[in-house]
Amino acid sequence: MDPKATKIGLEIHVPLRTEKKLFCDCPTSYHEIDTPNSLICEICTGMPGIKPMPINSKALDAVIIIAHLLNCTIPRKRIYMKRKHYDYPDLPKGYQITSEPIGVDGVFRFDGGQFPDIGIWEVHLEEDPGQYNLAKGLVDYNRSGVPLVEIVTAPDIQDPEHARSFMKDLLKMLEYSDLILEGTGIIRADVNVSVAGGNRVEVKNVNSIRSIYRAIKYEILRQEALLSRGRVIEQETRGWDEERGETYTLRKKESAEDYRYIPDPDLPPILLGEEYISKMRELLPETPQDIRQRFISKYGISEKYARVLTNNRDIARFFENLATKVDPPLLATWVCEELLAQLNYRGISLSETKITEQNFYELISLLSSAAITEATAKKLLERIVDSGESPREVVEAEGLGAIKDDGSLERVVEEVIEENPGPISDYRSGKTEALNFLMGQVMRRMRGRADAKRVSKILRSKLDKS
Repeated sequence: MDPKATKIGLEIHVPLRTEKKLFCDCPTSYHEIDTPNSLICEICTGMPGIKPMPINSKALDAVIIIAHLLNCTIPRKRIYMKRKHYDYPDLPKGYQITSEPIGVDGVFRFDGGQFPDIGIWEVHLEEDPGQYNLAKGLVDYNRSGVPLVEIVTAPDIQDPEHARSFMKDLLKMLEYSDLILEGTGIIRADVNVSVAGGNRVEVKNVNSIRSIYRAIKYEILRQEALLSRGRVIEQETRGWDEERGETYTLRKKESAEDYRYIPDPDLPPILLGEEYISKMRELLPETPQDIRQRFISKYGISEKYARVLTNNRDIARFFENLATKVDPPLLATWVCEELLAQLNYRGISLSETKITEQNFYELISLLSSAAITEATAKKLLERIVDSGESPREVVEAEGLGAIKDDGSLERVVEEVIEENPGPISDYRSGKTEALNFLMGQVMRRMRGRADAKRVSKILRSKLDKS
């Protein structure tokens, strides 16, 4: 596959986090309830003769901020809300209201230069249609009218991996902004793919990053296979079959003219003033890239750990809330290496555990003061993830504090040497791995309360002398 000959662009639709829909007062919590058609009114179901309410100002604010985050230019002209006509069961009034571009000529910049940057053609605001279950022939209008931001990229994406990385970083940035709804299946994208010698093919309503990756990969292979057989790739709109992992024809040669865009006569145009645009720019949240650099410079942690911490907003906040109380590099190591290992093993998020800032602070404080050993700390962490206990209280109640008395350590080391002549002989004959066995015997007898480095030093000293 020649990346220069392949053109890939995305039209990404993300619901905005607002309490009310775009043109009515119905709530936007469709993703939280199971009762269909319970969050609707005459406006969002398109009853005859009903006019929209004024545009939701919070949704407009959110789109302006997102346009700024994507380095877009905000047009200084009247922006019309337009009717995009098409007849479908999930759109009862027969048209979707969508704005003219609110942000244009932006760019999404990748951190670290792993992939080329991606141009952003436009950002605009529109209302979501309802949800149509094609198999059952049923429509749920709870989602109808929920405000969406649509982000249209230039055809700068080179391959499926480029697209996947972009989507991950884009969603991370939007999640950090607190401006979008979050959840499985919330995001939807139309995928545009063309290979050299063929027309553009659009794949509609792909609803996960994994599916975007798979749809692009499938379309490139399908189009290249057609061209290799001398076939013509027609401009068309296709659907995505998640189970079969393939696209299928929906309709041929669809263009913008087919939608018959007209300004909505019931909605006045929007004129964005300099003062308002500047105010929105001042509200820009920190991006994950901003936070990553701040973690490195402020807390002195490695870039590797800074990247891991900022991969998840809750983890980043958890780290920062504790970083002023305990040693930041030690904290970063334990969050990235130990805490995340426990979460990954269980397949859960931080919020699903009983870990709190307080009990994790106690754990790191005990460790950094050498009140407990690293082995004990690991066992305590594994325990408090599920129990939520206080590490300090557990250590005191169960006598898990570190043993710092060298005399006690030496006695146990001598007992282990006396009881294990075979491994001692192996060690002295050059089999250094025998030392690990002896170390394990000592640590087991000390119940993990001895410092491993101290034990190793004493053990080597006695083995080399005798």
